[in-house]
Amino acid sequence: MRAAHNVLKVAWFVRRPKTFGVHALALTPGGKVILVKLRYAPGWRLPGGGRKAKEGPHRAVLRELREEIGMTSHGTLDLACELEEDVDYKRDFASLFVVRDVEYRPNWSWEIEDVMEASLDALPNDLSSRMANWLQALRSKL
Repeated sequence: MRAAHNVLKVAWFVRRPKTFGVHALALTPGGKVILVKLRYAPGWRLPGGGRKAKEGPHRAVLRELREEIGMTSHGTLDLACELEEDVDYKRDFASLFVVRDVEYRPNWSWEIEDVMEASLDALPNDLSSRMANWLQALRSKL
């Protein structure tokens, strides 16, 4: 998976595409944040991913939560902020959501290595740098 991701980064370096993504600060009924570890990238991250053509961000984030963590139900879904970032030679427009009262049942996945819950006050040390930036952007929305 890492090798395939590295090949894609070379293509992105040449093309410099604009991508659209969604990510969720998914909170359990107990107030813990759900994090994922990808097989092809280091560090714990917020669940999320790319948005398909003609797919709205609200629908995309719910699809990503079902795919990545096996979300079975959720409470409120709020768009918290939108950020433009340069990531892996892409221009990425990310919509960040806060999704409350998330119930889930993790599935096995080629993409997701592990899923965990953590208190916002005791996050793991190996967060991805993007995740740390996103959490700063989202803190005022909690």
